[in-house]
Amino acid sequence: MSRLLPLAAGSAAMTCVGGSVAVSAEIAGAPLFTVQSLRYALACLLLLGLAALTRYRPVRPRGAEWLWLTGIAATGLVLFNLALVQGARHAEPAVLGVAVACVPVLLAAIGPLLEGRGPAPSVLAGAVVVTAGAGLVQGVGRADGAGLAWAAVAFGCEAAFTLLAVPVLGRHGPVGVSVHTTWLAAAMLAVLGVLHEGPAAALRLTGPDLLAGAYLAVAVTAVAFVLWYACVSRIGAGRAGLLTGIAPIAAALAGVALGGPAPRPLVWVGIAVVALGLAVGLRTSPPDPGPTPDPGPPAARPADAAPPGPVLAAVAGGRVIA
Repeated sequence: MSRLLPLAAGSAAMTCVGGSVAVSAEIAGAPLFTVQSLRYALACLLLLGLAALTRYRPVRPRGAEWLWLTGIAATGLVLFNLALVQGARHAEPAVLGVAVACVPVLLAAIGPLLEGRGPAPSVLAGAVVVTAGAGLVQGVGRADGAGLAWAAVAFGCEAAFTLLAVPVLGRHGPVGVSVHTTWLAAAMLAVLGVLHEGPAAALRLTGPDLLAGAYLAVAVTAVAFVLWYACVSRIGAGRAGLLTGIAPIAAALAGVALGGPAPRPLVWVGIAVVALGLAVGLRTSPPDPGPTPDPGPPAARPADAAPPGPVLAAVAGGRVIA
């Protein structure tokens, strides 16, 4: 049960991310920086509400933690969104999707090193298979040089979203990391919005823009972030990375649910390959990754700070979604 809970949390997070593809398309014509800033600001407020609900008090970052958290916000949130938008102008969506689908291999190789142990061969093998399956689901596409460059940026940013969180999850927990990264991203995007879109850009947002942004704030940010970081803190970045293969499957199935055509046979083959990769990489019980690095003494942890376990249990019990 202790192993199934984080796996379910990570799978749910990737399902939220994959299922948001159609919603993200609704804000393609909106002022990007402004709507994303509002999205992350709303998500931060929701996360603070979750913290109060679970009686977890986010702690103030200190020292190098500011660098890790700012790095997550700058790369995994701000630059990643920019890469997707700019990349879409030079490459077909499948190119960007395949680039992001390669993330499991990087997480399987580097994640364990950040956690103080070596990569597991079974997880590496599973990551390669999951990546191949996700590539089949996404398909192939065309791109020019700039499109390939933005695809590489998206790949690096997607990996950074998980890897940069490993050193701070131990002290801040899934909720704390999510709170700090969302307010930091909201502030960065607000500045970019004022500089590039003008201070009145928010007035140009339409009702559908605001609804789409609100959905992304709730499902893809407030809920998915906590679920994902809870999964990473419990089973490690390497094994959690395998679950990213679920995102393109969720995107394909969401397209069908919204009235799109049935997946092609190659997509079904890709889904089967992803399932095989998950079976290979998760077939053995993961070693306890232990607490992620905490630069301070044990006494520095606030007495009322909830550890990741209870937060994950609260999320799984429906307290986030309710």
